[in-house]
Amino acid sequence: MTSRLDRCFTKLAAEQRPALVTYVMAGDPDRQTSQKLVEALPGAGADVIELGMPFTDPMADGPAIQAAGLRALKSGQTLRKTLQMVADLRKRDAEVPVILMGYFNPVYVYGVESFLRDAKTAGVDGLIVVDCPPEEDDEIGAPARKAGLAFIRLATPTTDDDRLPTVLRNSSGFVYYVSIAGITGAASPDPGKVREAVARIKRQTALPVAVGFGVKDAASAAAIGAAADGVAVGSALVEAVRKSLNEGNASSATVPAVTELVKSLAEACRGARASERTRA
Repeated sequence: MTSRLDRCFTKLAAEQRPALVTYVMAGDPDRQTSQKLVEALPGAGADVIELGMPFTDPMADGPAIQAAGLRALKSGQTLRKTLQMVADLRKRDAEVPVILMGYFNPVYVYGVESFLRDAKTAGVDGLIVVDCPPEEDDEIGAPARKAGLAFIRLATPTTDDDRLPTVLRNSSGFVYYVSIAGITGAASPDPGKVREAVARIKRQTALPVAVGFGVKDAASAAAIGAAADGVAVGSALVEAVRKSLNEGNASSATVPAVTELVKSLAEACRGARASERTRA
């Protein structure tokens, strides 16, 4: 039986367009608003949902996602509540792929075996655990795959040809290419360099390659989507949440602020390959 992720990327490849992978922080700015937002993402054009697992020390994240995590923790979000959010989403949407993205510490505290069991039961499709390198695959990567969850690894501009096979060896679902060296939201990617990097990765794997970090708007989504199998957007979406808040609390503008941005990103992704063909 094919996975939701496989079906998604196969369908979009046939449509000749990249997947729009949208990241939001679970529980930001509160559980109820976050649930409404997650449930609204597919209708706005999101093809894959990345749901952030709040953590107190998110070393790979920039100020926007750090602040989102702190807002979520302040609102009382826990890893168990994050899994329940996925289970609640599945009552409405049985097909959109959901990836949990974050750090190993909360999973370790939860208990790896229990977490993987509960994540699978909730309807999670895959994991990105940014601080677990391939050398630590036995900690969660291998158990995740055994449990039926994709374990998605990160490749970066500093992942050279000697290192790349190690990163790819036990990757599944898709490969997440970090387009800039640094933290999330720090800079804008160079589309030419991204194109070269995606081509280099695809010479060594049949997995789809999604590109993230630094994609801020429709223009950058279209530029990256012309070369990649997926475009991942995070900081821009959590910033849309922040800007919609009223004295730190959700407002009537919070969900629309994010979904309107997602709609523009989705439209850009749909037109990315057509624009590329026109230029060619």
